Amino acid sequence: MATGYSAISSYSRVQILHLLQTRPARSIAELSEATGLHANTVREHLQRLIESGYVVTETEHRATRGRPRMLYSAASGPDAPRSPVARRKVQDAAARGDLMRKVMPWTETGLPQRAQHQLDALVEDLQDAGFDPVVDEQELTVDLTPCTHAQSQAQHRDVLCGVHVGLMQGVLAEAGGPLEVEGLLPTCDPSQCHVQLTMAP
Repeated sequence: MATGYSAISSYSRVQILHLLQTRPARSIAELSEATGLHANTVREHLQRLIESGYVVTETEHRATRGRPRMLYSAASGPDAPRSPVARRKVQDAAARGDLMRKVMPWTETGLPQRAQHQLDALVEDLQDAGFDPVVDEQELTVDLTPCTHAQSQAQHRDVLCGVHVGLMQGVLAEAGGPLEVEGLLPTCDPSQCHVQLTMAP
C-alpha cells in the first residue's frame, strides 16, 4: 500500500500519537495546544487514527458538574487500552495467515502458532502503514529498509521511530503471544531500519 494512504503518513498524526503514547487520556484541547493545530484538525486526525485502530476513546469521569470531555489514548503496548478495530485486524490477519499456510505449507515457519499469528498481524499492519517488511523468523528481526517515513521526515526521526516501535508493540500485544519488540538495531543510515523481536518464555 502506498505511504500516502497510511494513517501515519501525516507527521501531524504521528505527533498526536507520540503525545498519546507519552501520556494517555488527553483531550482535543490539550492536543491542540501541544501541537499548535486547530481543534477541528486535531479531531479529524484523531478520527483517522481511531479508524485505523491506533487510538481509543473514553468519557471523562467528572466529580463536578458539567459536560464530561472525550479523552483519547494510544492503543500501544501491553498495558494500553484495547481497540476493537485493532482486535478485528489481528484476528483477520491470523485467519489469512492460517489459510496461506494451509494452501502453501512450505511457508510454515516452525514458530508457535500464537507467535506466527503475531507476525501475521505485524506484517499486515506494517504493510498498511506503507512499509515493505521482510521478516527473518530465525533471527526474529523485521527489516523495514528503506524507511520512507524517516527519509521524508529526517528531522523528526526520533519521534517517528518511537511511534512506530510503539505501534508494533501494540499490534503484538493485541495479537497475544510470546513475541515482543526488543528495540531498533543501531544504524548510521536513516533509511536503514531493522527491528529486533524477542520471544518471551
